[in-house]
Amino acid sequence: MFLPTSNKPRQLLCLNYVGHVRVEDLAQRRDEVLALLADLPAGFRLLTDLSLLREMDVNCEAEISWMMEIFDRKGMSVVIRVIPEPQKDIGFKILAAFHYKRRVRNITCGSMEEALRLLLSAAEGTPA
Repeated sequence: MFLPTSNKPRQLLCLNYVGHVRVEDLAQRRDEVLALLADLPAGFRLLTDLSLLREMDVNCEAEISWMMEIFDRKGMSVVIRVIPEPQKDIGFKILAAFHYKRRVRNITCGSMEEALRLLLSAAEGTPA
């Protein structure tokens, strides 16, 4: 399952990957991702949560690459990824190197708590 959400006041787009993610899950949410993105300003932040991901089909790469490119064109400022188990890192950093034309800050956290602490401290202008 793939669940995109946003928090407009915090200028935050959240992508949640849960269980077994198939290319159909991502493709079916394209319009929803675009609608959420349309409501966010340039400089928005992306939170990608892989903490509940069990597995992802290899052919999801094309959909993830598409999302990376539209986020880059919109002017995303930072990507925070929650990857509690290093073996669940499915190559986002490698894909980012090819699909982000602008310099985008990439942060990997081991827990959602750590990611939220970073997001909240940045919003408040205090160090994490």
